[in-house]
Amino acid sequence: MVRDDWSREKIQFVTETRNQLEEPSAPIELLLSVSREGAGTLGAQIEDRLRTAIRGGELQGGARLPSTRDLARQLGVSRRIAVDAYAQLAAEGYLVLRQGAQPRVAEGAALDGVAEPLPLISEPTMRHDFRPSRPDVTTFPRRAWARCLRDAVATIPDADLIYGDPCGVEALRTALSGYLGRVRGVVAEPARIVVTSGYIQGLGLVCRALAASGVRRIAIEDPSAPEQGPIAERAGLEPVPVPVDGSGLVVEALEGLGVGAVVLTPAHQHPTGVVLTPERRGALVEWLRVRGAFAIEDDYDAEYRYDRAAVGALQGLEPERVVYCGSASKTLAPALRLGWMAVPAVLLDAVRYEKSIADQTTARIEQYALADFIARGELDRHLRRMRLSYRARRDAVIEAVSRELPEATISGIAAGLHATVTLAAGVDEAALRAECERRRVAISTLSDYREGAFAQEPTLLLGYAQLHEAAIPAAVAELAAAIRAAG
Repeated sequence: MVRDDWSREKIQFVTETRNQLEEPSAPIELLLSVSREGAGTLGAQIEDRLRTAIRGGELQGGARLPSTRDLARQLGVSRRIAVDAYAQLAAEGYLVLRQGAQPRVAEGAALDGVAEPLPLISEPTMRHDFRPSRPDVTTFPRRAWARCLRDAVATIPDADLIYGDPCGVEALRTALSGYLGRVRGVVAEPARIVVTSGYIQGLGLVCRALAASGVRRIAIEDPSAPEQGPIAERAGLEPVPVPVDGSGLVVEALEGLGVGAVVLTPAHQHPTGVVLTPERRGALVEWLRVRGAFAIEDDYDAEYRYDRAAVGALQGLEPERVVYCGSASKTLAPALRLGWMAVPAVLLDAVRYEKSIADQTTARIEQYALADFIARGELDRHLRRMRLSYRARRDAVIEAVSRELPEATISGIAAGLHATVTLAAGVDEAALRAECERRRVAISTLSDYREGAFAQEPTLLLGYAQLHEAAIPAAVAELAAAIRAAG
């Protein structure tokens, strides 16, 4: 309904209310109160309280209400305020107003058995946040992104404001094909690039495509990100854990498992921080070829290698057997919800279908913005800045841990957004978490990636991206105090 029609209808309600015939001799009392010092106007307060009472079932359908004159008297307000409030509620369908009749609650307006409103869940504010896999979003290049987003809105073709190809817009797929080939050694023409709403969605799409092709079991690194197993299960696959050691995924452990695919993080194993050795890479590629299996490569933070050049993507060794996955979550910000995959030709149609029924397409204006962001060199510039910053923070964490926890062991390569720290003595995990919560220190342990693992090997994943370099010594000192208090 257009605004003019709505206004005319509201005026009609007001007029009918004002022209009611003789009001009943017995007034109707209503438990309702308003305050001139309260939030909102008096009329808005009346509307809100009546609306809440009706929706909560306190005022049942068909219940009589005081006339506008009576309500105004009870509340000590002008009759015009009561008239306008009733008219608004009638326009919304909560009340029935008829000339010469008592105002009533509309039938069906009350919601029987309405539960208490659920509270909004928000994370508590932490003094020191050591959680891994979270970039420093305070450094997000807002001005550069805003410029690219503004240009995207101005230049996006009308055709791309419709759904379009579920795999993504051509501009971004082309930009990603060139960028990934240049910096990660990925071999994929634009047609094989699929834009997603992040790695989680991409993994789900590929798992469903694999299940549709006949795959029944999928290997997953142990330990690994906890959401991967449930995603595989929801796609109809049985996740099978495969151990990880100092050289990465134990490839020979894949034999005899009956798996048709494997999910891994070869450039920087998550969470242990090791890299898949060249020998293991060669063995895995051979296994994929012989078994006709597929690998899903989560290249989640390979752009951040601090001691040498990052190792190239596994996908470059066998593009027809490896699905390459990346996202903007660690490089820019998780809020962007932009990810990408390089998909083998044999899986492309199935993945496109799964993407189309999942959400039809990822936000297309943002895709144009990211394509422009890459083309302008903004992503390269941002990564160069952040490598220097994150390396300094990692060095500061290592120095502080060596000082505050001298018997602890730091493992994993110099890369990514967290350091893996194994404590020398056993610590009760529940007591440690409680002590850290009391001190408002956010932590992550190996148990977050393998249930009960901390009891066997007391290992912390110390993320440093959300800590400013100058704050790291005090943060590690506070963590060390919590560890001693829990010991």
